[in-house]
Amino acid sequence: MGKKKQQLYECQACGFQSAAELGKCPNCGAWGEFLELTQEQITTLKETSKSPNSKSSQNSAKSITEIEDESVERFSSNNEELDLVLGGGIVEGSLTLIGGSPGVGKSTLLLKIGGNLAKSGKNTLYVSGEESAGQIKLRAQRLDSLHKNLYLLCEINLDTILHELSLKKFDVLIVDSIQTLFSEKISSAPGSVSQVREITFELMRYAKDKNVAVFIIGHITKEGSIAGPRILEHMVDTVLYFEGDSNRELRILRGFKNRFGSTSEVGIFEMTKTGLESAKDISKKFFTRNDSQAGSAITVVMEGSRPIVLEVQALLSESTYPNPKRASTGYELNRLTMLLALLERKLDLPLNRYDVFINIAGGIKITETAADVAIVAAIISSFRNRPLSKDTIFIGEVSLIGDIRDVYQLDNRLKEAKTQHFKKAIVPSRPLEEISGIKCYAVSEVAKVIDWM
Repeated sequence: MGKKKQQLYECQACGFQSAAELGKCPNCGAWGEFLELTQEQITTLKETSKSPNSKSSQNSAKSITEIEDESVERFSSNNEELDLVLGGGIVEGSLTLIGGSPGVGKSTLLLKIGGNLAKSGKNTLYVSGEESAGQIKLRAQRLDSLHKNLYLLCEINLDTILHELSLKKFDVLIVDSIQTLFSEKISSAPGSVSQVREITFELMRYAKDKNVAVFIIGHITKEGSIAGPRILEHMVDTVLYFEGDSNRELRILRGFKNRFGSTSEVGIFEMTKTGLESAKDISKKFFTRNDSQAGSAITVVMEGSRPIVLEVQALLSESTYPNPKRASTGYELNRLTMLLALLERKLDLPLNRYDVFINIAGGIKITETAADVAIVAAIISSFRNRPLSKDTIFIGEVSLIGDIRDVYQLDNRLKEAKTQHFKKAIVPSRPLEEISGIKCYAVSEVAKVIDWM
């Protein structure tokens, strides 16, 4: 009896694999996306599941104290914000994935970085599968990225790209984008799960073997995640996401995975006529010092090691529906609901009859709780139609029992507020060191904030 042929089905939406064909994917919920893999594809899949540095011989376990140290060599991208997010610069032999919505500036940033690296003596290859060489050169002229060390290759065949890489020594490779390339080893269309996995594996093997830094641009889905299988994010060393509205000047580059540094840092860029530039003066981009308006409060949040002064805006209007509306832009909606319930319970405010809208000016998203007091102050200011002083900042986390908790790096926040000429601060506790020029009012519960207002 002949050996039974192995069967394997794969979801083309998320990459989930099954021994049987399923109607609905149990991983992502997509219908009718399962396709049977050929024997050649299954063989390639087994190869890509291996590490590029794996050896055929068995390795024996060693004590961790006997393992030799590996030094990480970095070089600057000549862009302060990108270096900050990457953890101090580009690591040789690293594989970096950059995702973001269309038009946010991924290609613009990497072409600018490619020009910067070329000017510093690094041979850089920019591979484009979406634009012609003429279009890229026009953008490079606008970005001042023209240099003889920057090479262009408009190609979608992976074998042709690898052959070009073998002809010349490159220090940096930029791929725009991973979903447009295809490998002849896989019979499926470009952008499919199998193609993306195979191409990423080949690029990872090239990066590690040749010690070349590789940047990959990835498209994102409607849900905001990078298109393709989840294994794509596991295979690369660094995953960066571009955030921001294409209609606004500011863009935020946030790290979600970094094997060579922290993911707490963010890079802030400004879109100018010469492309994306490091935002040199972001201190006044997210708030204004105009006449005081009801519903506006100022706070200071930490993005990594960087304090940023933000304006929190609130609007309350009487609701005509049994269930009032709660909407939030840039602030977590569940936390807003919690704060509204707290104000109703502790301060007897009839917020159940009002629609509540919260907005963080400048398009930034707050991911910490230090802005809770500012949110509360803005809501009460709008409810009472009483403006707050523009010389005052509000810092603190509000708990469910109504007290105000300490936040980390309070001194750094107050120092940033001082540089922006704020004179008063509502804080949960006194700072460790006295900061001249700004007077701090320590409050322990929400009711004390109302008394101060």
